[in-house]
Amino acid sequence: MAADLAAEEEAYRILRSRIDLSRLPPLCRTVTEHVIAASADFDYATDLLCDEQALAAACADLAAGAAVVTDSAMVAAGMGEYPVICKSEDTLTARLARTAGISRPAAAVRLAFGQSGPGAIWVVGCEPAALGEIIARNVQPSLVIGLPAGLAGAAEAKDAVRASGLPAVTNVSEKGGAAVAAAAFCALATAALASAEPGATTHNNR
Repeated sequence: MAADLAAEEEAYRILRSRIDLSRLPPLCRTVTEHVIAASADFDYATDLLCDEQALAAACADLAAGAAVVTDSAMVAAGMGEYPVICKSEDTLTARLARTAGISRPAAAVRLAFGQSGPGAIWVVGCEPAALGEIIARNVQPSLVIGLPAGLAGAAEAKDAVRASGLPAVTNVSEKGGAAVAAAAFCALATAALASAEPGATTHNNR
């Protein structure tokens, strides 16, 4: 555990020695730093799109116990022991996809929304189709972390999230993935936990 913490601290030291993100608001900065640290990709400094007010509202919702939904087990695995709703591998998901004639990611979104209800944090790192269903189902999210990767449809799906007006963390390019989406969520979860501590004054306390 101590070795893991030391390695993490060293990663952030290296990151900050190579790029200065102090121009960003606190939550946007911590999300961006987490994503860069997880991916070792400094292009996220300009590729990632965050809104400070949306992030602050999502942090407050997390602190109040908002449900968290992921699009895949890979994303959930990157979020450690945080309790999440993930229907991607459920047998009911496959059955709904067949009977309704929809994709499995869309079916998983429908089933997850039935459990979570409005106000959840949606974390999508693998399935661009899940983003389309989130928009279409009017899930009324607290926040959508939409960071799937892929050359066929991923960038377009993220464009659609931004055009929808939903509160979101997205990126412009085709890059992304489960580790990146999980890192963005973990940044918010850490900030939410820190904000609940007595005397907390900053979201960026690494």
